[in-house]
Amino acid sequence: MGDLRRVPPTGFEPVHPPPEGGALSPELRGRRYRRRLSNLSFLTERKEQTPERMRAMTTSTAYFATGCFWGAERRFWNLSGVVNTSVGYMGGTTESPSYEQVCTGRTGHAEMVQVDFDPKIISYQRLLEEFWTMHDPTSLNAQGGDIGTQYRSSIYTTSAEQMEQALASREIYQSALSELGIGEIVTEILGAAGVTYYAAEEYHQKYLAKNPNGYDCHSSTGVDFPRDKSKSVAN
Repeated sequence: MGDLRRVPPTGFEPVHPPPEGGALSPELRGRRYRRRLSNLSFLTERKEQTPERMRAMTTSTAYFATGCFWGAERRFWNLSGVVNTSVGYMGGTTESPSYEQVCTGRTGHAEMVQVDFDPKIISYQRLLEEFWTMHDPTSLNAQGGDIGTQYRSSIYTTSAEQMEQALASREIYQSALSELGIGEIVTEILGAAGVTYYAAEEYHQKYLAKNPNGYDCHSSTGVDFPRDKSKSVAN
């Protein structure tokens, strides 16, 4: 496979490098990746739950967009208490968009990570802290060399409590950035009600588990989330 580093596109070009043999049909690509999936048992084994644990576990869902969804998904699945992750498209106008359509910038979708988590183990506030610090939320429609509205910074909340915490965490992180002379956060924070999440193509799912040395572009501000204030928001 060639060099997976990206270069700034001209306009709204697809900048995710396709998988090796990407010109093949979906069926042939599926055969190629089926062999790789056999080595990913650790991802499913980690998520297996006994009936007793499933009854005791209350799962919540969160949605985050931080630019390229490959690296973002890995950041989230590595957190203890995250039960499952997937990547997809959200916030646009085209039904069931393909990756190629999203990359034109005309569908209006953002590359999104769906995070299912157990709030008894990990709080939504902890997910927010990971979100703010894994990318640059002051960068409008771009993260590093990834340029286009599909790479915008976005949070879709699934409850009034999530909305309240997301807004409060934005103010806290903005204060930390402002103290260092960093610009305004441009992250959109919207309710997920009535907004469809479309799962991305299979080769995008857990991409960096299939390709550990694959592309992972996440520019960031380099500013940690203020821990002393995060506790008050969570409470």
